[in-house]
Amino acid sequence: MSDATDARGVGQMRQAILDRVLRTAVEKAGAPGQLHFTGRQLYYEMCRVLQPWHRAPRRAQFTSAPALTYDAYRDTLRRHGPEPVPGLLPPTVPAPRRAAGRHTPEPDLFDYGLPRLLVCESDDIAAMLRANGVPTESACPVYGASELPLDPGVLRMLALAEHGTVYLLHDASARGLTFPARFARSVDVPEGVRVVPLGLRPRQAGALHLVHGRGPAYAAVPAHGPAPFVVGGTGAGTGPGLGFALSRREREWLRRGRFVELAAVNPASLIRTVHRLVREVRPPRSQLTALRQVRRAGFLSWPTA
Repeated sequence: MSDATDARGVGQMRQAILDRVLRTAVEKAGAPGQLHFTGRQLYYEMCRVLQPWHRAPRRAQFTSAPALTYDAYRDTLRRHGPEPVPGLLPPTVPAPRRAAGRHTPEPDLFDYGLPRLLVCESDDIAAMLRANGVPTESACPVYGASELPLDPGVLRMLALAEHGTVYLLHDASARGLTFPARFARSVDVPEGVRVVPLGLRPRQAGALHLVHGRGPAYAAVPAHGPAPFVVGGTGAGTGPGLGFALSRREREWLRRGRFVELAAVNPASLIRTVHRLVREVRPPRSQLTALRQVRRAGFLSWPTA
C-alpha cells in the first residue's frame, strides 16, 4: 500500500470523524428545545465536543486553544450538503436603518416607559438572542452594535421608565472592554438612565474554560474593566470610567493577544444568563443543588468574584 493511499485513508477517516462531531455539535447547540444559533457558536460547540474542557472544575481558571481550525469547520459544514442545518442562523448582514415603531400603527408607542434594553457588541449574537425570543420573554429589546445610535423614540422611552437601564454585552478582549466607552460616545443616553456592562471579562471566560482566539500582542492593556454608571447623575458612578480591577493574570492574558468571543459560550447558557441578568434576578446559593444549577446557568453567574 502506497504512502498516498495511506494518507488518503487517514484523510477520509478524519472527515468521517468531523462529520460525526458536527452532528453531535448541532444537537448540543440546539438543546434544549431546538434553539437557534450562529455559525460561530456551532464552531465552538464542535471544539467542545472534541475537547470537553468545559467539564473541568471551575476553580482552575483557564481558556483553551481551538481543537479545530475554522477552515476545517467550514469544510465539514460544506460536506453536510445542501440541506439546511437545523437551528443554524445565516450571518447577519447590516440592513438599512428604519425608524423604530414602523411595525405597529399605534400612535402612542413612544409614550410608554421602557425599563430595559440590551446592546450586544456582536450583531450575530444580537440576532441569535432575538431569534430565541429574549425580547419577548424578558421585555427587553435587543440591538447589535451596527444598529447604533439608538432611535430617539427608544431613548425617550428609557427616560420615561423608572430606573431605565441599558445593558451591554461584549467579548472578553482588549477591544471588548472598551465597548461601554464606545457606546457612551455614540449614543446620547438620557439623563438618569443606567448603563450596565454585563461582561464577558477574561476571568469569567477562564472559569468556564472557553475556547480562546489569538490576535496581535498588545504593548499595554487597561488595568480596569468598565463600571456601571448613571447618565447625568452626581457623585461616583455617574459616567463611563474605571470599574473592577483586572488581575495581573487577566492583563497578561490580554497582552498576549488572546480573546474570547461571546459566541464561545454555549447558546442555552448564554440565553439563560441574559434572561436572569436583565431581570436582575439573584440566583439562590444556599443549597448544593441550587449551586450546581447556578454554575450551569451561564458565564456571569459563577464565580461571583
